[in-house]
Amino acid sequence: MPDASAYVALSPTTLADVLDKRHVMDFIIRPLWLPLPRIAGPAYPVRCAPGDNLMLHAAIYRAAPGSVIVVEAGDTDYAVAGGNVCAVAQRRGIAGFVVDGVIRDLAEVRAECFPVFARGVSPIPGGKSVPGVLNGTVRCGGVSVSPGDMVVADEEGIVVVPAQDLATVLAAARARAAADAAQTLDEWEAAHHARVDAILREQGII
Repeated sequence: MPDASAYVALSPTTLADVLDKRHVMDFIIRPLWLPLPRIAGPAYPVRCAPGDNLMLHAAIYRAAPGSVIVVEAGDTDYAVAGGNVCAVAQRRGIAGFVVDGVIRDLAEVRAECFPVFARGVSPIPGGKSVPGVLNGTVRCGGVSVSPGDMVVADEEGIVVVPAQDLATVLAAARARAAADAAQTLDEWEAAHHARVDAILREQGII
C-alpha cells in the first residue's frame, strides 16, 4: 500500500485532476498560516459534539505518528483545539489537523509551525464531556472521510483519497504529473488554443 511519502510529492491540484469533486474539500477549510508545508497522511477522523472538543483531545493520544487528524466539529462558535493541544500533537508525530470548525491560539500554533487547516479562529474554548466519533467515518468540508483514507493538503486545497483506491490513484496522479512536466508552455498553449476554438465552433460562436 502506498505510504504518505509517495503522496506528499503530489499536489492536491494534480490529485483533483484524477479524482472527482466528491473527494475535494470545500475551499473554506484553508491553511491558518503561510507558508505552510504540504502534508499527507492517513486520516484519523473524529466528530465532536457542538461546543465540545473531547474527541479531538482524545485523538492526539491515539492517532499513530504520521496521521492527519480530521475533525468534524459541531459548530464554529467554540474552538476544538489550542496551542497546547497542537504542540502535544506535533510532539507525538501527528502530521497536522484538518478541522471543519475553528481553533484558537493561532500565534502559538504558527510559532511552532504545526500545520492546521480550518475554517477560522475563535478564542472561545469548547468543553470536554460529550462523546462522539473516534476514528470512524465523518464528514469534513463536504467530503466523507474514513480511517486510513489518504489526506493531502496544502495552500491549493485538501484532497481525500479513499483507502481502497490508493494504488490506482497514485499511479494515475504520477502519470498526470509526468505528462504535465514533459509539456512545454508553447505546446500547452497550442493545444489549449485549438481546443478552445473547436469548442467555440461547435457552439456556433465562431
